[in-house]
Amino acid sequence: MGRTSRKRSTLANRVIVASAAWILGGGGLVAVNVYASAGEGASGSPPDRSWNAGTRMSTIDCPDVGEELPDVPDEARGEVDRELAAMDTQITDAYQQFADRKDEMSRDPNLAENAVLGPLKDKRTASIDRISTAIERNADRPQRLDGLAPCSLRADDGNASGTDGGSGQADDQGADQGQGQDGSQDGGQGGDNGQGQQGNGPEASDFVDIQSVQPNVTKPRLRRGASRGTFTTECGRNENGKFNPDNVIVAPGVSNGAHHMHDYVGNQANDAFAGDDDLANGDTTCRNQGDRSTYYWPVLRLQNGTAENDAAADGGGKDQNVGEIQTPSQVTLKFVGNPTGKVTAMPRFLRIITGDAKAFTNGDANANASWSCTGFENRQLKDTYPICPDGSQVVRSFAFQNCWDGQNTDSANHRTHVAFAQANGRCPNGFKAIPQLVQRIVYDVPPGPGFAVDSFPEQLHKPVTDHGDFINVFDDNLMKKVVSCINGGRRCR
Repeated sequence: MGRTSRKRSTLANRVIVASAAWILGGGGLVAVNVYASAGEGASGSPPDRSWNAGTRMSTIDCPDVGEELPDVPDEARGEVDRELAAMDTQITDAYQQFADRKDEMSRDPNLAENAVLGPLKDKRTASIDRISTAIERNADRPQRLDGLAPCSLRADDGNASGTDGGSGQADDQGADQGQGQDGSQDGGQGGDNGQGQQGNGPEASDFVDIQSVQPNVTKPRLRRGASRGTFTTECGRNENGKFNPDNVIVAPGVSNGAHHMHDYVGNQANDAFAGDDDLANGDTTCRNQGDRSTYYWPVLRLQNGTAENDAAADGGGKDQNVGEIQTPSQVTLKFVGNPTGKVTAMPRFLRIITGDAKAFTNGDANANASWSCTGFENRQLKDTYPICPDGSQVVRSFAFQNCWDGQNTDSANHRTHVAFAQANGRCPNGFKAIPQLVQRIVYDVPPGPGFAVDSFPEQLHKPVTDHGDFINVFDDNLMKKVVSCINGGRRCR
């Protein structure tokens, strides 16, 4: 099978730096599409740092302060976002120190505490204090955030994401997804401890043969009055190679706020410094020029020993993201309805993040990417990458939140202004059904386990960390058409 690689001039100079072989392991299926606190019980008590000397430690685990914040006053939002981005950089820097001396620290917990965890706690404490002070100028000072400053080292136990190869519920256009089954296959070993990316992941247990997974997708029952139509917007596959390591939703005004590269389709003005006016006036790759929305997600790379020329750049090699960036062979952006009733228009500049870029350490409460293969899309994976048979391509999909609070285009944690419909298809109290964005991204990559999405360094390129971002910049007339098509049961483009 061939592969499609990005042809942008800035990525044209590639250097062969290594070769990689792999062993394959089993994986399971877990996800729930509900909002939850990401701190895994963070309530002021520090995480458990204890481990036995000699235990193989894999990464740094820090509570997500952004997920634990109360409502942030608008006047404090910019300063808070910058401090949260700074805390991500602190973890990145600490992870690099840990990675450079991982073997020593596995043998000597005191070295890890003195060289990495202690200094990191001090920096996080200072950032948390600045966040609290910024909020206090306009509202009550948040309580118990100081307990989120300590971080810990996580053992390389094969089940660090909390998934343990089990089962869970997921929302794929409102669908429940059941249990996956493990698969295994022999092969060679490469990287550090069976990992690629020079020991930074992915590892053997992150892949599973899709043919060993049982069908697990059920579609929701459409009730009387359901909005059954669809609207598909065609915005290309990022053939022009627009990408950067920014995230204007989570870290506005901060270069390299994502610490990993994003693919962009749609709006071409999107970078860390783009405001609503910039997006409204930006060029778009969408065929219908009334859609200037921005759609972006972490790039997928082949772990084939080929380095892009971002190997020494922020978001690339500096953040442990290496390998040959792949341009999708197909991208489908479809808006669908609600199984119980009509949808209402999205507000312009509504921001939605689906999935959790830090799910490996946060836990999978907000994980929401699905992985599969063409010809096998009734089998969906959440915490493992698929190994597709010859002639089948990798499929990566996101079903975004489909309920809106009716007031806000964003929220302090970028989650609570939107929600997923409940199991019965209805939106939570106080929320309105909106067109649901469903993204399907297909890659023509060689069969086998040699690929991974970009991630924060300490997230080790785990598939459970995959995520998608969307800012609605439809003009009013086109959004009216979207709603009319969906509510009228038509299929429109």
